[in-house]
Amino acid sequence: MITAELIRTLYNAASIQRWNDYPRLVELTELDKQAHKFIIAFFLSSYEDHIDKQALIEAGIFEFLRRSFVTDIRPDVYRRVIEDKKTEINSWFLEQIKLYIPAINNDNFVAKMTTYFENEDIYKNERKLLAAAHYLATRYEFNIVYHSGQFLSDIDVLKQSLHSEITQFLHYKGVVEIALETNLAKIVDLCGRLRFQIRWSQTPRLPKTSVLGHQLIVALFSYFYSIKIDACKTRLVNNFYCALFHDLPEVLTRDIISPVKRSVDGLEHLIGNYEVELIQNRILPLINENIRDDFSYILGLIKEGDHYTKDEFRNRFKNNGVVQSADDLSPYNRDCYETIDGKALKACDHLAAFTEAALSISYGIKSKELESGLRVRDRYHEPIGGVDFGKIMDTIRSEI
Repeated sequence: MITAELIRTLYNAASIQRWNDYPRLVELTELDKQAHKFIIAFFLSSYEDHIDKQALIEAGIFEFLRRSFVTDIRPDVYRRVIEDKKTEINSWFLEQIKLYIPAINNDNFVAKMTTYFENEDIYKNERKLLAAAHYLATRYEFNIVYHSGQFLSDIDVLKQSLHSEITQFLHYKGVVEIALETNLAKIVDLCGRLRFQIRWSQTPRLPKTSVLGHQLIVALFSYFYSIKIDACKTRLVNNFYCALFHDLPEVLTRDIISPVKRSVDGLEHLIGNYEVELIQNRILPLINENIRDDFSYILGLIKEGDHYTKDEFRNRFKNNGVVQSADDLSPYNRDCYETIDGKALKACDHLAAFTEAALSISYGIKSKELESGLRVRDRYHEPIGGVDFGKIMDTIRSEI
């Protein structure tokens, strides 16, 4: 399902520096940009009736992988290269990706990706929406760069050029909402701030990754898990977005590591209740009303009696609109159940932490904290949904 080669490919994006010819208050990486792009695309799609959510996810993944291979190159030059040498670049990329990604879903994944790049008539609506999300994510980054680069002679020319691009996306209601700085703009900003929170901030590590980038890595793992178990469309989409937003409350609480939560009696429960309160008061009011209930479900907010609990990593499905739990979700692999593989997503989260530690150690940067992070492997002795996460961790550790 996931190999050392794929891990390196995904984390390449954490080493691609964006805007590195401009002064920056913080590092801006391709991984964070792509994560923000996926998030913005999700919110934009909530205003549109003609977007296939699985196609949107897959188109985003295909483009992300291509960008990870065509590495440290200025975005404007990259766009020009893709425009002028599209066929050659795509052919080269597809040959390379086959070497890095083994048979996934009996090679259906690579076949679908090949079709995507060779036939621009498929996923047309999703490609256009992703272009809008790409623009908005770039504009968000530029606003960071602009404040530290106002002394540069060409900064206002670039600003005007970026702002003028918005006209080609104004047919999307979500783009207009963001331009008008409504609630949608506020939630996009809130999600974007997760790039400022660095994972494992108490220890040196390579490559450095933010909470925002980590969310995308977990979401990508969840996608590969979903196609491995042949998940139905709604299950795949729910798994991806549950993973993509699983750390969203940290933008309001910051990361409180699990050992600290567990070391003080009652602290984990108190933090959980506080997160529920913050989600209800600070996040959900910003969400488009027509997806607010669905977004609550993705975040793991579940009503139990007269109060709400939050557990994004609970196995769950809906039966006639009522949220239920089950250890075995295989009987609920149909769109009508809106299934979410919470336990598997927790394993994907742990797998991401494991790979973050293993990669850094492979680069020669290690610490007691990182070595401790590798011990998450000890939690996985049995497969989850038929996927042996412990074996995947062993393989990554031996080959990375």
